[in-house]
Amino acid sequence: MMSENIYLDYAAATPVDEAVFAAMQPYFTIEFGNPSAIHSAGRAAHAALEAARESVARSIGARSSEIIFTAGGTESINLAVEGVMAAGGEVIISAIEHDAVRQAAAKHETSICPVDSNGIINVQKLQQLITSKTRLISVIHASNEIGTIQPIRDIRALIDTENGKRREAGNDSPLLLHIDASQSPNYLDVHVGRLGVDLMTLNGGKIYGPKQSGILYVKAGTVLAPQIVGGGQEHGLRSGTENVAFAVGFAKALEIASAMRKDEARRVDELKTFFICELEEQFGGSINGHKTQRLASNVSVTFPGSDNERVLFALDERGVMAAAGSACSASSDEPSHVLRAIGLSTEDAQSTIRFSLGRATTEEQLKKTLQHLRDALQA
Repeated sequence: MMSENIYLDYAAATPVDEAVFAAMQPYFTIEFGNPSAIHSAGRAAHAALEAARESVARSIGARSSEIIFTAGGTESINLAVEGVMAAGGEVIISAIEHDAVRQAAAKHETSICPVDSNGIINVQKLQQLITSKTRLISVIHASNEIGTIQPIRDIRALIDTENGKRREAGNDSPLLLHIDASQSPNYLDVHVGRLGVDLMTLNGGKIYGPKQSGILYVKAGTVLAPQIVGGGQEHGLRSGTENVAFAVGFAKALEIASAMRKDEARRVDELKTFFICELEEQFGGSINGHKTQRLASNVSVTFPGSDNERVLFALDERGVMAAAGSACSASSDEPSHVLRAIGLSTEDAQSTIRFSLGRATTEEQLKKTLQHLRDALQA
């Protein structure tokens, strides 16, 4: 990437932190053993893998036995949703879930819970959707598109009440809560005990770790059906020779994110506040998502009457990289289902740009972006 370029798409991908890269390097070359092998090279790899697992567990307040390494957020989500729903029943998701959740849930009997105009899930409606057959509720912790943070503790309280009723009725099938927290660790607390979750997805590619690295937290006692079978690795839930380098890299990235979280969240939030004020004052931009319950890094803004694809190309020509929404849906001509769910028209959804800030973002970069944006909107 050229130094004069301004990267504002950290929600889609982050660069690998230098300390993360350094931690990974030995496991590509020197410490290359298979963790299942009984010789010294295998034992060394196994030790590194388990140290990484213990590190991840410490970072999120879990037991090491509750950590399953996966090849990224999508696989983690599929293991959570498909793993639970293999036993049958119904799943409830919010209207603003990532496509990985939407498509995994679509294979089963699914109810979709609406959100309000700020992107907050309607907990009262969620309660009405729950039936005796509901096995799983899957909710995105913080939206990758509009930044809104969901009231996970309120949802947990609702589930606890439902599970109490089930026990009284002799129903031994507990209702479980999965959250997609892929966007969360850089700025939000992801301690599983404080969140009250049964399953949680994290993605290394969003936290300055390697792409195609991630984990699924599985609370002890939660029953899942494996989706990849073979040698029985990862406690029998994810077969295949473990990617030790990526597990080590993910653990290091999460450790760094946890240590930086408070200071970095404060710094980035100040930048976001400045940027939003300028977008509203200079361009009359309309900010999407909750005004306060949102990621420090997310700025989703609608410029009515503009063509976001044209504006993004014009910005890119000027060295500014942003997005229309989720990178996974960037090739689709359809308006974002997230923006439609919060009430935007098709036209406004197609006039919306997402700027996502990160560790290298500065106020000077944002000031330059505002200058380039004026030209891009007039191009």
